[in-house]
Amino acid sequence: MQSKGIATLTWGEGKSIELPIYGGALGPDVIDIRQLGKTGMFTYDPGFLATASCQSRITFIDGDIGLLYYRGYPIEQLAEHCDFMEVCYLLLNGELPSAAQRQQFVTKVQTHTMVHDQLLSFFKGFRRDAHPMAVMVGVVGALSAFYHDSLDINNAEHRATSANRLIAKVPTIAAMCYRYNMGLPFMYPQNHMSYAENFLYMMFATPCEPYKPSPVIVRAFDRILTLHADHEQNASTSTVRLAGSSGANPFACISAGIAALWGPAHGGANEAVLKQLAEIGDVSQVPAFIARVKDKNDSVRLMGFGHRVYKNMDPRAEVMRRTCHEVLNELGLHDDPLFKLAIELERIALSDSYFIEKKLYPNVDFYSGIVLRALGIPTSMFTAIFAVGRTVGWVSQWTEMIADPEYKIGRPRQLYQGQVKRDVLPIGKRG
Repeated sequence: MQSKGIATLTWGEGKSIELPIYGGALGPDVIDIRQLGKTGMFTYDPGFLATASCQSRITFIDGDIGLLYYRGYPIEQLAEHCDFMEVCYLLLNGELPSAAQRQQFVTKVQTHTMVHDQLLSFFKGFRRDAHPMAVMVGVVGALSAFYHDSLDINNAEHRATSANRLIAKVPTIAAMCYRYNMGLPFMYPQNHMSYAENFLYMMFATPCEPYKPSPVIVRAFDRILTLHADHEQNASTSTVRLAGSSGANPFACISAGIAALWGPAHGGANEAVLKQLAEIGDVSQVPAFIARVKDKNDSVRLMGFGHRVYKNMDPRAEVMRRTCHEVLNELGLHDDPLFKLAIELERIALSDSYFIEKKLYPNVDFYSGIVLRALGIPTSMFTAIFAVGRTVGWVSQWTEMIADPEYKIGRPRQLYQGQVKRDVLPIGKRG
């Protein structure tokens, strides 16, 4: 870390402490408060919104400008010029692969796409109408019971093997969740297909006839995975790191990340977009809905517009916008009532001064929800697909943490506001 000076904290009568200031390669400087605990005081930061919990070299976000970099590469360039396997290699290894390195990596991942045959029995223990994320949390966590030959987290080869297994098997498990929910037979992975094409095959193929999705659809799905591959220290990534800090095995850590992603405030945004479009119902109802959005006394929220992190245009959104229109053209869906409604909302948000002034631009969730629905994927699977794309980010963050000599088991502190000491009375004297 680059030293940027000293911050002095003063309190009480003559009490003070000097805290070093460090600068990163990009982004704001940080004050190192690790020595503060020796004074008997701690910082109070609900949600850790002003706390850097780790050093990382993986992803950088500048929400004010609208930047997202994976290992220094702008997300727009990666989505345009690379496929998801190249992005996976980049996140895991720090550099984009050569053609030979890419092929070697793809081959390694492909050797792990199948799941243990006994795992198939796990699905029969779930109700047919179980939410796919509920099933994924259980089945991904159970992988450690079948692949315990690579659970030594201090062994770099074991970590690499576990990473490859997770990247390979989570799509298989996600597709199996869908098939089980629909009462369809499981389709085994086809390793001659690309990563995105193989997932679509496992989702939508049948044993009765050949299945070959169009290149436009495959590329669109590949971009969805790339755009969701990592997003710095968000709730699910922080969960993976916190679980991993205890020494938990990687399968358990990724299962914890899936559970955190399941929360509607995190991974359910694109599902919420489709729900809101359905509630609006028709293009003719858009003006009335927009009027409600602008009414500060109305509690309605416009889903899929603006972003908690990005105070400017979400850099992923423009890529997904182009992809969305490519998919709608390919499938001839521009006349679908729901898609016409979505396009009208997009038009208003990009031209209406109210949205422009408040920087309420359509975000990646707005477009990805539309694309996933166009592909025939039910909304209950949206977050599961988010997990497929994000798995490589979780694994990369977990691997980086384990290799960091400064990592410690996570132990946030608290500001206690409960009862002070009191004595236990006999039960007959308690009022």
